Amino acid sequence: MTLNISPISAFKDNYIWLFQVGAEKQVGIVDPGDAGPVLESLANQGLQLNTILITHHHPDHTGGIEQLLEAFPDANVIGSHSSRIGSLKQRCKQGDTVRVLGLDFEVIEIPGHTLDHIAFYLPSCGALEQGAVFCGDTLFAAGCGRIFEGEAAMMHASLAKLEALPGSTLVYCAHEYTLANLNFALAAEPENADLHARLETTEAMRAANRPSLPSNIALEQRTNPFLRCHNKDLVEMVATHSGKQARNEIDTFAQLRAWKDNF
Repeated sequence: MTLNISPISAFKDNYIWLFQVGAEKQVGIVDPGDAGPVLESLANQGLQLNTILITHHHPDHTGGIEQLLEAFPDANVIGSHSSRIGSLKQRCKQGDTVRVLGLDFEVIEIPGHTLDHIAFYLPSCGALEQGAVFCGDTLFAAGCGRIFEGEAAMMHASLAKLEALPGSTLVYCAHEYTLANLNFALAAEPENADLHARLETTEAMRAANRPSLPSNIALEQRTNPFLRCHNKDLVEMVATHSGKQARNEIDTFAQLRAWKDNF
């Protein structure tokens, strides 16, 4: 059986991920900020909602839960043990395994964007050869989320957890931010040939109205500045921009994030 993962577009740039094993009618979704497009997609394909995975509490990731439960009252809703979301039916923490549609997802706590942020990691298996991670707003294609509730060291550590996954792991983040992130990445690391190649590919994908996702961990290691704060050229560029010499990699990360916040 093959695991099929497809995006449902919502709001301006959100992706709600729908996953389905083979041709089964029971499906899961990730971070439904808006119920409308989910219900439309399910109805058009004759699918039934089995499980909702929630990475964090922000409304653009949770706003559709109640309406979806009205339509599918037996659907499970899984999220962090520390989350303030009242509609969760199952709470999980670092190291837990949650079974959905016969698939075993590993829970990874990745605070920083929010304190309750988690990722759902599916290792390589018969249904999906490469493995996949639903990482919400922590790791983006060529970027990372803003730090709203944590601090730089916390976010840096969370990204390190995701970077430690196998390089072939498919990265399913929740927003179509890739072009903007790549333009910033090139400002921070203008001599990175992999970045230039990725920008060209991504521009073609977006011009054809195709999602730029999923990415993969190996590509992020080559082109995501927030995973490259050890790189000498990037460290020097960040220090030049900030006017301060970083004491360590976390300092560089914090300065880079502040630069991106105002880019």
